[in-house]
Amino acid sequence: TRAASVRSAMARHAGPRLPLIVKNLIPTLSSVFESQRITTTAFFAELLNSNVVNDLILLETMMDNMTGRQKDACMLVRMLALRGLGNIACGSPEKVRKHGAKLLASMVNGMDDKDDPNNLVALEAMSSLSKLLDHVEERDIQSMLLHIAIRIRPFFDSEQPDLRQSSIVLFGNLTKFSEDNCEVFFEQILNGLVTLLLHLQDPKPEVVKACKFALRMCGPNMGCEGLCDMFLNHLREDRSLHYGEFMNNVCKHLMQSYPEMLNRLILTNLFYFKSNWVDIRAAAPMFIGFLVLHVDEDHCQQVDLDQLISGE
Repeated sequence: TRAASVRSAMARHAGPRLPLIVKNLIPTLSSVFESQRITTTAFFAELLNSNVVNDLILLETMMDNMTGRQKDACMLVRMLALRGLGNIACGSPEKVRKHGAKLLASMVNGMDDKDDPNNLVALEAMSSLSKLLDHVEERDIQSMLLHIAIRIRPFFDSEQPDLRQSSIVLFGNLTKFSEDNCEVFFEQILNGLVTLLLHLQDPKPEVVKACKFALRMCGPNMGCEGLCDMFLNHLREDRSLHYGEFMNNVCKHLMQSYPEMLNRLILTNLFYFKSNWVDIRAAAPMFIGFLVLHVDEDHCQQVDLDQLISGE
């Protein structure tokens, strides 16, 4: 917050002097003192939120320095560097297109950070990537699309609600780029579908909101008009959801369009029988019940009754 206030004041009042200030601060990014690296990176990250760095031809210099901080020994510095790179989407959105490949590579590296026990760097990478996606060239994201989708999938069930929210929102945003990789990305949608539907019962409202968004975005890619319409009409942010009725109709469309998916959908639901969240634990057997209710007789043979009864 302090860095944001300072950045705002500097952008308003110190514009012409900023190039010299930035030049004098750059050496502190490599300081042996962690506190200096953190403070300068935080300041640069906030400065990148303003178009003033573009007007003063500072953006490339600052972007290169933020990219260079990705290997810093301090986790907070790495996190703040990613925040700065993501802030370019707000401060200089037209430059994101030009530097898209470089910025996306930084976000992917952040998600793959090996020294990030609480996933704070990954969280910043996912949040920043969602901001950048509105401005990148499609060709730049295509080569990374599958890797990102697979990488963020485990976060859907994280104990940390902000990780659940950010990863699910990012997944929804990724679907905008799935046309050229339709079949490949459809597989990722199927992998996440049960989780997104169950987390509509998440205890955190912000995660429920993220699931609604992601499902609305997934709908057009699922090849089922009825399901797409349901997601668009029933999962609006301002609309309350009658979950049982909604899931009954969702399962009817799923079994009409993808009856061969029955066993796969059941197996994923079984995993949630032991969920830590009571509402999700209750939703999983209901989900299975509606699937079995709506599947035709020919596909009933897919169901492993012993496995279903044991709940494993």
